[in-house]
Amino acid sequence: MKKKFSDIFKEIYKEHKGLFGGMIFLMIISLVFLVFSLVNLRPTSASVNTGYGDFGSFAGGDLVEMQNGGGYRTGKWVTMLIFPVFAIIVGVMHSLVAMRLYERRGEGIAKAFVGISVMLIVMAFIILVRLLGEG
Repeated sequence: MKKKFSDIFKEIYKEHKGLFGGMIFLMIISLVFLVFSLVNLRPTSASVNTGYGDFGSFAGGDLVEMQNGGGYRTGKWVTMLIFPVFAIIVGVMHSLVAMRLYERRGEGIAKAFVGISVMLIVMAFIILVRLLGEG
């Protein structure tokens, strides 16, 4: 029989402080990323940098006119809403998945999953900072 998430959470809190600390850190870093990405939305801008790539059209011209072999893609500010949505998904859903992994596979795999989730948030934060810095 499956345990409730609240029972799993209580067990992790009481017996596995490392995993609990990692889950709390994941929630905090996700919350910081959520606030940062919402504060840095530019709804008044006509176009903002929304991505970086080696193919397609770029802020500096099209593929034929490129000098550096890559460039930033521009788009509407609404496209940047993916960053706060990503923060919510990773912060909440990955914590729930980590609890389920703990229940079924043990503490080690749950810790690894939380660590990978933290790295995802850090990489997304770096990407967002780069996109904002070039805009």
